[in-house]
Amino acid sequence: MKSIFLIFLKGIYVNILRILFAADRVTSKDIRNSILQGKVKYPQAVNDESCIGCGGCANICPVEAIEMVPLEKPIEIVKGYTKTQTPKYDPLKCLYCFWCHDNCPIYAFYGKPGAIHPREVGEFKADPSKLLQEPIKLNANKIKEIIDIMAKDSSKYFEEV
Repeated sequence: MKSIFLIFLKGIYVNILRILFAADRVTSKDIRNSILQGKVKYPQAVNDESCIGCGGCANICPVEAIEMVPLEKPIEIVKGYTKTQTPKYDPLKCLYCFWCHDNCPIYAFYGKPGAIHPREVGEFKADPSKLLQEPIKLNANKIKEIIDIMAKDSSKYFEEV
């Protein structure tokens, strides 16, 4: 019984130190204040310059954390393909499964960092106009799987081997 009482007293002592004197604090005062004030800045999750606007990320998201929004001014990426939409990412809905990143054509077909990444997209900028001019050679089963996931009009960029 004496040991339980000592554990209880130690817990009270440690928590008083944490609350009143910031003992064992691992976040800075600035971060704590931004959390308390609701001013948390989320990392950039979408790289608009690298995105081709195919909608694959939004189609595969299991919780609909990605919504495709129309662009004010469409951008012609390559002859015959115009980007008309861009992903809008909602970090509050995201499960961080990374399906959006792994199924982004920039990553899946070309091995470049995806145009969307839930943790942070980073500074890499891919030039989709150059990437889309490179031929992609996939077998018929893989093409069918990709077409089922991605936007319907993206199939014209795949070649069968």
